[in-house]
Amino acid sequence: MTRVLVVEDEPQLVRALEINLKARKYDVDAAADGATALQLAAVQPPDAVLLDLGLPDMDGIEVMRRLRSWCRAPILVVSARNTSDEKVEALDSGADDYITKPFSMDELLARLRVATRRVEPATKSADGGVVTTKSFTLDLLAKKAKRAGNDVRLTPTEWHLLEVLIRNRGRLVSQRQLLQEVWGPSYRTQSNYLRVYMAQLRRKLEADPSHPRYLITAPGMGYRFEV
Repeated sequence: MTRVLVVEDEPQLVRALEINLKARKYDVDAAADGATALQLAAVQPPDAVLLDLGLPDMDGIEVMRRLRSWCRAPILVVSARNTSDEKVEALDSGADDYITKPFSMDELLARLRVATRRVEPATKSADGGVVTTKSFTLDLLAKKAKRAGNDVRLTPTEWHLLEVLIRNRGRLVSQRQLLQEVWGPSYRTQSNYLRVYMAQLRRKLEADPSHPRYLITAPGMGYRFEV
């Protein structure tokens, strides 16, 4: 069973999440503050984390940074903070997705399924799933990325995006196709998701993110991976 750690200090919301998650066969641990969350995660490592940012003892961003020092489980931020800067900070700090309160339970569960979905390696070829460019190297099988000799951490969603683009390297992949493959059919019109995540990938991988060499945008149409 998939174990989900819920880090939230609103008892009613915790109860609603526990009921809905357990009804769908998830194991659930709950923590009302950051310190308890870190202790629970150390004792019983989660497969996914639902993390509020406004916790009573420490900011959720700090909790996430500490978790990210050793935990590779997807982290979905669930927060009332809704400015672009706050969302970008959370994504830069290691979040795999950002869900703004109030939210639909069906939407949260769908995003959780996407975050925990096991993705088959997209590239199975003579190169062993390793893509090498002048700027970075991607090992799709081991899920390891390097830029200028340094390790680069990519989230599961970022890996999934790269895998779809690399599978179609040199060819335009439409926004609709990317959204459907990575987030699911109900997200086919949410092009803002792609803008945020592609910007993140460029910042992490491209030598000049404002003038990308490998992750190319076709305005209003889609994206392609050039080697």
